[in-house]
Amino acid sequence: MKKLKVAILFGGCSPEYPISLQSAYSVITHIDREKYEPILLGITKSGEWRLFSGSPEKILADTWDNPADCLRAIITPDRSTGGVLVFGSGSGAIDTIRLDAALPVLHGKNGEDGTVQGLLELAGIPVAGCNTLASALCMDKARAHRIAEAAGARVARSFVLKEGAGESNCVTQADSLGFPLFVKPVKAGSSFGITKVMDKAELAAAVKLAFEFDNEVIVEENIPGFEVGCAVLGNEDLVVGHLDEIELAGGFFDYEEKYTLKTSAIHVPARISSSKADEIKTVVKTVYKALGCTGFARVDMFLTPKGEIYFNEVNTIPGFTTHSRYPSMLKAIGMTFGQVVDEVIALAVGP
Repeated sequence: MKKLKVAILFGGCSPEYPISLQSAYSVITHIDREKYEPILLGITKSGEWRLFSGSPEKILADTWDNPADCLRAIITPDRSTGGVLVFGSGSGAIDTIRLDAALPVLHGKNGEDGTVQGLLELAGIPVAGCNTLASALCMDKARAHRIAEAAGARVARSFVLKEGAGESNCVTQADSLGFPLFVKPVKAGSSFGITKVMDKAELAAAVKLAFEFDNEVIVEENIPGFEVGCAVLGNEDLVVGHLDEIELAGGFFDYEEKYTLKTSAIHVPARISSSKADEIKTVVKTVYKALGCTGFARVDMFLTPKGEIYFNEVNTIPGFTTHSRYPSMLKAIGMTFGQVVDEVIALAVGP
């Protein structure tokens, strides 16, 4: 059987570059080599594209970008090529690699936000995961909330600030939400730029920090309770993993906690009743489809002490290491990491 050539995109111009390297390493070392020929395309922090042919361990160690292992390469939007242009092979010619699919393992801006997905769609290359529109919408917290609310999900009360917004107006609107509240960049991942604000005195600094990551800032009311995550796999017929639950000792699930779990714990399955879990899954499926998600995504919700379910956000390229939340939730229903990778690609290329 002819192997399918699948580009694995990693790195990227994003604060989440280090996380991408870890996720990509796990995908590359678990992909079925009898079915797929992985084409490894690394993107440096400064945005240079490379065809990488070295050991996956160099990706994990962030030593992959070196002349011995890399050639300059780009995905061209020209559909007659349908893949990668490779430069500098020695002959002076430009070589081409035609792709059967591409799996972006790029977290955050310039990877998870529809930019790379748009390039792949222009090139006619099947994308493993969400398409351009769904990726862009899910990255935008404010617009994702509007669509989720229109589909019937509860969302936190919030308002959006543009750069240059007056401080007094911000304070007035924040007062209407009440403290504590959360200040977040509208378009950023891994909790970068997010602050839990306890009172008015902390508001200005939190807004300033959030603007360092995006040109829009969302200010949200605090939803009491805890966060539950849901791993969704599929296009029309959806496979949903066991929910997970984030137990916090204090504060919120910020970047450090997400990747070190210093004072928090993740429980799979979540410590809730099966009926409440089913109720959450129903809302999750509704939101997933309302936002146009395909392939895979992690949908995060809040569960209040009163049992109310609130939509938080969708991660269209969630952490994808063997110990990350998304594969762990699917592992809990019997899927191995390799099976998850295989299914994600299969959903893109079809039968």
